[in-house]
Order: sequence, then structure tokens, then C-alpha cells
Amino acid sequence: MIEMMVVLVIIAVVAAMIVPNVIGRPDDARVTVAQTDLRSISGALELYYLDNRTYPTTAQGLAALVDRPASAPVPQNWAAGGYLDTLPQDPWGNEYIYRSPGQGGAFDLVSLGADGRPGGDGVNGDIPLGDQRSAKN
Repeated sequence: MIEMMVVLVIIAVVAAMIVPNVIGRPDDARVTVAQTDLRSISGALELYYLDNRTYPTTAQGLAALVDRPASAPVPQNWAAGGYLDTLPQDPWGNEYIYRSPGQGGAFDLVSLGADGRPGGDGVNGDIPLGDQRSAKN
């Protein structure tokens, strides 16, 4: 009986050490997917720029990477087949936010995080292009 109690205590201690580390992993994975998507979209934007010497406008949005924009400025050298097959949504099912010109460069590219609203902390925080944080930050 005492041996069984000792085994249960050991299992409880091990579980107490492991569970907190495992529970946060899905959020870390979603942040990593968002960061990877942002880099892929950024690469497609750079290809668009190389072909057309301009980035899509904010009004044209990221859809300009999938379908040729009909609104000005209409790209003259838009790649047949586009720059992306489809527009990805962030891991929480929200659209990525694109602005051109951006606040600190040619464009801004952001996931608004789990809550889909600007600002926030941790998994609810904005994830801008180039952000290397984990969900716990």
C-alpha cells in the first residue's frame, strides 16, 4: 500500500512538471505558423515588386497576389498564375493585415493574434512580420 502511494506521488510530481510545458505548445505552434505565413507572403510581395516596381496598394490588398488587380495602379507585368495560389488565413481563422505604404517601410504585414483585435498580450498580441517571439511573450 505504501509503495502504491509513493508511486502515485511520483506520478503527480512528474505530471506537475510536464503539464505546464505541454499546455502552451499549441499556442506556440500557432504563432510559429503565423510567422512562417508572414514570411511567405512577404516573399510573394517582393516578387510582385520585382515584376511591377511597386507593391500592391492597401486598397488592392493581398488579393493582388492571387488575382490581377483591376484598380489603379494596374500592374503591367503581373505574373501569369499570380504570386500565391490562395490567400492564407492566420492560424486563428483571421485575415492577415496589409498596409502599403507601411508605418516603417514599404509595407506592414501583421496577424492580429488569437483575439483578432489590434494590441493584446501573449497569444492575443499582434504578430508583425519579423517578430520572433513565442506565444508566452
